[in-house]
Amino acid sequence: MKSYEILGQKDTRSGFGAGLLEAGKQNPDVVALCADLTGSLMMDAFKDEFPDRFFQAGIAEANMIGVAAGLAIGGKIPFTGTFANFSTGRVYDQIRQSVAYSHKNVKICASHAGLTLGEDGATHQILEDLGLMKMLPGMTVINPCDYNQTKAATIAIAKHDGPVYLRFGRPKWPVFIPEDMPFVIGKALMLNEGTDVSIFATGHLVWKAIEAGHILAEKGINAEIVNIHTIKPLDRDAILASAKKTGCVVSAEEHQYNGGLGDSIAQLLSRELPTPMEFVGVNDSFGESGTPDQLMEKYGLTANAIVEAAMKAIARKK
Repeated sequence: MKSYEILGQKDTRSGFGAGLLEAGKQNPDVVALCADLTGSLMMDAFKDEFPDRFFQAGIAEANMIGVAAGLAIGGKIPFTGTFANFSTGRVYDQIRQSVAYSHKNVKICASHAGLTLGEDGATHQILEDLGLMKMLPGMTVINPCDYNQTKAATIAIAKHDGPVYLRFGRPKWPVFIPEDMPFVIGKALMLNEGTDVSIFATGHLVWKAIEAGHILAEKGINAEIVNIHTIKPLDRDAILASAKKTGCVVSAEEHQYNGGLGDSIAQLLSRELPTPMEFVGVNDSFGESGTPDQLMEKYGLTANAIVEAAMKAIARKK
């Protein structure tokens, strides 16, 4: 099992803030809008550097999406920022009608996603957002795994023509992706080549998958670990090649089973390569208040849960 050096502990929302600033420096058409959460979204550096290109929408998320669509019509590249729950569930109609339907070049950037928002509880957590956004025709959906990958993804989506949903989180998390690693939309990242089971993980669960890989290695099991940072478009070729090699699959995500990464992989495999598969995610439940670690443990989003799922998948293969 390949070892990854922890380069530090940083929240992925800070990667977004750093990437947004860099994207703004690279392209004067990049503009930013925020719904009264500038500090939480780490957008202060962009606001200070480009005050004429930053728009504070206030607690009016639907209006923010409408304004972003209008700016896109005018040739700008708008990045909207608020919590993931408010970026999707609260404004789904506006995204569908004003952004996705006409394929406008709006980047919907969503922090505090999943259970790791923590103590704010179920009303602010969202575990359905990937499903909501991937169902919209033409919407690219990205869920990077650490600070460096989030920064690189933010810069990359500024160069991509079309609507994008970019999801990231609140807690400090291990940084392990090299700072200079290119981010290619729609291209999975192989983290460890293996032969016994494929673990496809996204977001915060990528690091948990790496931890699981080490536990499995101690059991004599060689896990293939793949970072699926782009939920849509899904890297069909990488997933099929890995599943064909190992013969069984696990998906791991901080999202509901329904509608997330595992759902997309299962659809692909059922059509093209039926394969034993297990899911690590939240099983038809809302979240609750607690620390990120407490919630990850309670809802089964841990390295040990991934190990257990891998063992089940291998047993089914046999």
